[in-house]
Amino acid sequence: MGNRGMEELIPLVNQLQDAFSAIGQNANLDLPQIAVVGGQSAGKSSVLENFVGKDFLPRGSGIVTRRPLVLQLINCPTEYAEFLHCKGKKFTDFDEVRQEIEAETDRVTGMNKGISPVPINLRVYSPNVLNLTLVDLPGMTKVPVGDQPADIEHQIKDMLMQFVTKDNCLLLAVSPANSDLANSDALKVAKEVDPQGLRTIGVITKLDLMDEGTDARDILENKLLPLRRGYIGVVNRSQKDIDGKKDITAALQAERKFFLSHPSYRHLADRMGTAYLQKILNQQLTNHIRDTLPGLRSKLQSQLLSIEKEVEEYKNFRPDDPSRKTKALLQMVQQFAVDFEKRIEGSGDQVDTYELSGGAKINRIFHERFPFELVKLESDEKTLRKEISYAIKNIHGIRTGLFTPDMAFETIVKRQIAQIKEPCQKCVDMVISELVNTVRQCTQKHWALRKRSPGVSHFQSNRGVQVRQSEAGDDTVGLKRSFGNPRHPHPGHWERADLSRSS
Repeated sequence: MGNRGMEELIPLVNQLQDAFSAIGQNANLDLPQIAVVGGQSAGKSSVLENFVGKDFLPRGSGIVTRRPLVLQLINCPTEYAEFLHCKGKKFTDFDEVRQEIEAETDRVTGMNKGISPVPINLRVYSPNVLNLTLVDLPGMTKVPVGDQPADIEHQIKDMLMQFVTKDNCLLLAVSPANSDLANSDALKVAKEVDPQGLRTIGVITKLDLMDEGTDARDILENKLLPLRRGYIGVVNRSQKDIDGKKDITAALQAERKFFLSHPSYRHLADRMGTAYLQKILNQQLTNHIRDTLPGLRSKLQSQLLSIEKEVEEYKNFRPDDPSRKTKALLQMVQQFAVDFEKRIEGSGDQVDTYELSGGAKINRIFHERFPFELVKLESDEKTLRKEISYAIKNIHGIRTGLFTPDMAFETIVKRQIAQIKEPCQKCVDMVISELVNTVRQCTQKHWALRKRSPGVSHFQSNRGVQVRQSEAGDDTVGLKRSFGNPRHPHPGHWERADLSRSS
């Protein structure tokens, strides 16, 4: 393949990416791409903005990237940006690009800091970029923010796995140099899905913020935690520089000066920095696409035959005939119902071999996560006995009782039962979140239904729905409290078997 043909490989895959995103089939095709992974404060956003030379990504505390961002960089004399969901509209002000990313994210995920695997496709044309496509994924976090579900860490991990477990996906693992790289979130994920380090490209940020007397030379020379594709160091703007609106061009010049003047990195200066990183990524992605092209062509042909067969089912459908339109819509809804039931019941023909989903995940929530949350509530037996003793004595008052009063039992048990409200609510939130994800997966096959699926997120985040969910949990706890069962063999303990029957 000639140089001209090689240059057209990345734009060709970009077109495929857009086409499959538009029809909702991207999850079924392993397109060659580079996924950017890292912790919340690793500096992923700064690396991507340095490529473009503009501030265009949302910033703030907590999880900022809440949907995958497919960033397609295209070398072009004119500088502007386009979104796949805003076809025909050119953005020349990159502040508006940031606002559109935030608005489009909220449209699908709601305002409660939720996340969604539905990607945003952004194409940036600029004379300052090389042809390159990157998928910016949400930063890994451990602590829920705002109204996020308690299992947000697992949700983000599951989303990352949808991308990074694919054989054709290269990993850009971004890690800050001023923290222990052995504990790097990005390198942990890379090690899990790419144990041989064949698909991983390491990026080390914040080299200028390391403690005095320390450096990352061994890492950058690929001696410590080696990767086949090696490591590249970059120096991003500090928060002070960003707040002060420091120009990215000036920041890149400062980065170059840092590597040339630092005694530990001077000999590596020609293989460090943002410009070199962008050049290497362009080369590696181009070569990766070339290597995977034969297999990709075979899969495309197979999918094309499958889709042609599906289209054959609608050959008699006429959009201008209202009766046929109603029939087709009814068929879609019925097929959606069948697909949803299969995913919940576990009898579908497409079995996910990478992660739990649908009914299996809900089963795990009920039989593993929920009992685990309840077991954490168990009281110390010594303390519980003391509380029971005090309750009995206080109920008898001045009298010396002959029998144990029922009220003592009821008082202690009611208080114990009241504690299960929070775990119940957590369980409800996690199950609803998985049901919403299942609905989204089922609508991927049908464009008309998929168009309406963002409404499910709105339904989930609707305050009235949340109140009814909470009331349902309160009713369950209230029913348990209203009638204690003194014949239960273990009234003071949450038994796993009993929990399984209750759930």
